[in-house]
Amino acid sequence: MTSTALPSRLIGVVDRIPASLAELSGPEHGRVELPVRLAWSGLTEFDVSDPRQRLTLYRTLMDCGQREDIVRYVNPTLLCRDWPRIKRLTARRTVALWEHKLPDLAA
Repeated sequence: MTSTALPSRLIGVVDRIPASLAELSGPEHGRVELPVRLAWSGLTEFDVSDPRQRLTLYRTLMDCGQREDIVRYVNPTLLCRDWPRIKRLTARRTVALWEHKLPDLAA
């Protein structure tokens, strides 16, 4: 019997993280509608002003988004503000990769 392991969810994560917070251009207010390829079940539209919806949006983007998605939808100020909550709810290895690439998050 041969066992085939599933590929790691972390493959390619580093390449999807922007090189700096300055690259992020997401909105500080308003609504964001994710394409179906990112939000295929549950919410597809998020109110960035609502901390819970924003947390769900950012975690979805960290898990499934491509670099262009992250740059387009994530706001640098809100990401830094929410980072302590995101850290508690996200896999440690993913958090470590983000903090290594964007050291301002760890500060």
